[in-house]
Amino acid sequence: MEGTKYGLVSGEIVITPKSKASMKDLGIDIKVKGVTVKKDLFGMETWGKVISRVKGEINADFLPITSDRTNFIIDSAEYQEFLKVMGKIISIIKKILGKEANRREERKAGRVVKEALKKVHKALAQNPDLSPFGPIPYGEEDELGGGAVAEGSKRKDEKGIEIKLKSETEKMEAMKKKKKRRHPLVKRITPNAIVRRLRMGTESVSVCLDFFGESGPECFSEGNVVYINRDHPLYLRESRKVATYTMYVARLITQEISLMKATKSPRVAFNRQSKLLKDAFAEN
Repeated sequence: MEGTKYGLVSGEIVITPKSKASMKDLGIDIKVKGVTVKKDLFGMETWGKVISRVKGEINADFLPITSDRTNFIIDSAEYQEFLKVMGKIISIIKKILGKEANRREERKAGRVVKEALKKVHKALAQNPDLSPFGPIPYGEEDELGGGAVAEGSKRKDEKGIEIKLKSETEKMEAMKKKKKRRHPLVKRITPNAIVRRLRMGTESVSVCLDFFGESGPECFSEGNVVYINRDHPLYLRESRKVATYTMYVARLITQEISLMKATKSPRVAFNRQSKLLKDAFAEN
């Protein structure tokens, strides 16, 4: 409900789920005294298929109608005031749809980065000589158990009371707790940055997808952190293709990992990347 100096603008607009979206009868009904005069998209025709999800009706009894009752007198002050109100409402709809699209894109990008890192981890495990992080285990490292007590780990004091001695397992666990792993520091440019971290042997590598501008670098690295530019034209193009999205992200990750291992020859770095990428996407 919105008030104007000419009267009340009221109604309801619904953003339907994708499953119920329909390209038939596009637009919002504009009614005068309960009768639909016309449907209008209010500039949403440039939004693409998403307009099929916007349905509803608006009541504005003060709008002047043409003699054939199929349109409004668009140059009237009443109609211009009505358009101002609808402009505010359409901007709210655009923000809601934009946030929903962003959440969907972030979930998709997060899954892609995770899958790409998994494949790169496999390739590094198969090629330890190409890894700047040292040998990479194939699977998760086994946690040392601490349930059983080692033989000979108990003795009695002078009064015959048993004293438990720390087993080697318990000592190693205590050392692991004391020595905390330091992960590379990730610098987020925007709150919507997507960060995924993967352990590589005794080290870890982080991948940060953030917005660095259309003219910014496609990717770069600082320490063990790989930054990927979500504004870059190549990223925007490949992110729309399901088949190539994961490979594109994996290509950038392997590129930066290959450069992390010091070399004076660019050709050697390219060969490392090619080998890692090939093994990352090998079927067997």
